[in-house]
Amino acid sequence: MLRWGLRLLVAGSLAASTAVAVAQSAEQAAVPLDTAVFAEVPSLEAPEMSPSGKAIAAKVAIEGVQYFAIVPLDGGKPVLVGLGDADLNWWQWVNDDWLVIGIGQLVPFQGDDIYVSRAVSVNALSGKSVNLSGKNAAQDADDLIWSASDGTARILMASQTSVYTSEAGFWPKVDEIDVSTGKRKTVVQGVEGIFNWYADGSGAVRMGYGMSLDGRTRRVIYRAGGKGGFKTIDRARTHRDALTVPAMFLKEPGKAVMIADDEGGYSALYELDLETLAAGKQLFATKGYDIGGLVPDASGFNYLGVRVNENRPGIRWTDPAIEAMHKAVAGKIKGGEPRIVSLSRDRSAAIVHVGGPNAPGAYFIYRAADDAMLFLKMNNGTLGLKRLNPVRTIRYKARDGLEIAAVLTLPFGKKSKLPLIVMPHGGPFARDTEEWDWWTQFLAERGYAVVQPNYRGSSGYGTMFTAKGLGQWGLAMQDDLNDVVTELAKLGIADPRRVCMVGASYGGYAALRAAQRDGALYRCAVAYAGVSDLNRMISHDRNFLGSGARKDWLKMQAPDLKSVSPIHHPGDFTIPVLLVHGKKDRVVPPVHSRTMSQKLKSAGKDVLYIEQPEADHHFTRSEDRLQFLKALEAFLAKHNPA
Repeated sequence: MLRWGLRLLVAGSLAASTAVAVAQSAEQAAVPLDTAVFAEVPSLEAPEMSPSGKAIAAKVAIEGVQYFAIVPLDGGKPVLVGLGDADLNWWQWVNDDWLVIGIGQLVPFQGDDIYVSRAVSVNALSGKSVNLSGKNAAQDADDLIWSASDGTARILMASQTSVYTSEAGFWPKVDEIDVSTGKRKTVVQGVEGIFNWYADGSGAVRMGYGMSLDGRTRRVIYRAGGKGGFKTIDRARTHRDALTVPAMFLKEPGKAVMIADDEGGYSALYELDLETLAAGKQLFATKGYDIGGLVPDASGFNYLGVRVNENRPGIRWTDPAIEAMHKAVAGKIKGGEPRIVSLSRDRSAAIVHVGGPNAPGAYFIYRAADDAMLFLKMNNGTLGLKRLNPVRTIRYKARDGLEIAAVLTLPFGKKSKLPLIVMPHGGPFARDTEEWDWWTQFLAERGYAVVQPNYRGSSGYGTMFTAKGLGQWGLAMQDDLNDVVTELAKLGIADPRRVCMVGASYGGYAALRAAQRDGALYRCAVAYAGVSDLNRMISHDRNFLGSGARKDWLKMQAPDLKSVSPIHHPGDFTIPVLLVHGKKDRVVPPVHSRTMSQKLKSAGKDVLYIEQPEADHHFTRSEDRLQFLKALEAFLAKHNPA
């Protein structure tokens, strides 16, 4: 059955098309879309094209469960990789025959659980796998820092060989590995205090980044070539101090590019002289936003574009040939937004996603030689290329005058006096943008306006905006969420008497905090994988490298963590609460929801707790998504009906 599913993925995938049309919004059907439609996991997620452009590697959905697959584009037999209970964290092509994947899992160690990472190579034709982490690998053993661009099966990987700080193997060494055989040789021995290594495009290890065991001091070491000793070029003694770290080494000796703040505090791209550590001219910036990183070319010595974090995420192509390709692709799209998501090594072929914030869209293969779009896979088999509920970004002023951006999704054809869902993002150093979101589209389909505020402390809006969140967990950050309700009521969009808060992870914490602190403003709260006890998060982090700095950072997020932790104030809850948590969550332990539920029940509060036995933090199974959406729909229908 699994093989049939993968064959179905390839079947019909090479239907040529000269134009792609995304259906425009039309009048909603009399019968709302079934909940299961929104619970579908993506049919294809994060596809990466092989160097020759003849195959892709991606997560694929088979009967509601995600797997990793290598799929030939000529209709050949796909390779399905089973991982059991391990997490698939990343993957990368090395050459046309081999990929490397990074996996991780919690394992028991000395009475506790630690997260262990490993790297495995997979043959794209046979599915043969080779363990690359070595028999003496310790906790972290999957740091791929370089892969050859000449077609050979060589990589550089850094890994620990001991979990004990008193032993030299605690500090990662760098090995050159033949991924087809697993044979390795050490090219850089571990250096005390250095945990991350960086190589240039030729495979020369040029830089290391590290910190003290408690994480409170940091440093960068550097050498000009691939041989000789390293010297310390920069130090930081507090979390506020920025380090000079190259984003990419250039071919010209002593030259690099770096990402650093401009005069307004927004990250931008600059030239960097590695001898003097002096920043040169600014190469790229987006006004009012941070940039998100570089898209390297195959050589590793240059970049093709810059990732941007505006209202919608994207890539600004700085390479003229790729920009021309993007324009050619855009010319074939009617009503949708194309994104080039992966390129062949010679840049003659690309994987293109066509969709939008209100359309899950589809993936296509574009080949420049034919100037044609070849259909690959719909992201949601039921919705196809349909558009649903409109999405836009609004801006409002918080009570202290700070401008906040928020993503607003409205039910199609409705604009006023709507029941409202406030949905804060996780992180909290993260942000929401105008992208397809199955939670918000489901809720809008059921008649709710959904607003996702990028409250102070969110990423992407400059260092000063992020800094305004320091010390404000559950305080001013919470006020920002409440203030959007006032704004939408003033605009006539929302009915302020019909508001609930729904969130996950930190967003789940914010929902619990709203139920405890601001119940007069909300009718109910829903927390998926919500943090209920901030001090418990400190305990959760204590066995990891840099836990001292993490502890310092967490303690700075509020004047008193106990006072802003909902777990300690069950008697203050005044509205109904729905708690949902996955038993296999490796990010926020389920004990946060279990204990919160117990304390609320003991206090006589209205609480419903659902623990999903197979669910993780990221909803990788349709069955778990569907159970959550059904519970959410029933809870909202009872306490805040649309």
